[in-house]
Amino acid sequence: VAAEATQKVGQFNPQGLANTVWSYATVQHDAPALFDTVAAEATQKVGQFNPQGLANTVWSYATVQHDAPALFEKVAAEATQKVGQFNPQGLANTVWSYATVQHDAPALFEKVAAEATQ
Repeated sequence: VAAEATQKVGQFNPQGLANTVWSYATVQHDAPALFDTVAAEATQKVGQFNPQGLANTVWSYATVQHDAPALFEKVAAEATQKVGQFNPQGLANTVWSYATVQHDAPALFEKVAAEATQ
């Protein structure tokens, strides 16, 4: 399934990208080629993701410990703009993901902290 999905990732919408890696991460299965391909595609489409998709995507990469720094950079920038649209679980999952992979995102963390204290 991963090999077939890897070939078709370019046809996936943002929810399909997020759901794909979330599914693999949920069963603790890192499919490296698939995760690399989804990261490249998601990086290009990050502006189209909703907050849940952003949170689920970075959670998935952190859960399987799959390195995707370019994706994390793009998601941090996008999530910073959309912090007010996240639900509390999405905010928690997002900051957990960045902390878990030790990816610095100070602007995102500042916005999340401000949102959490309102």
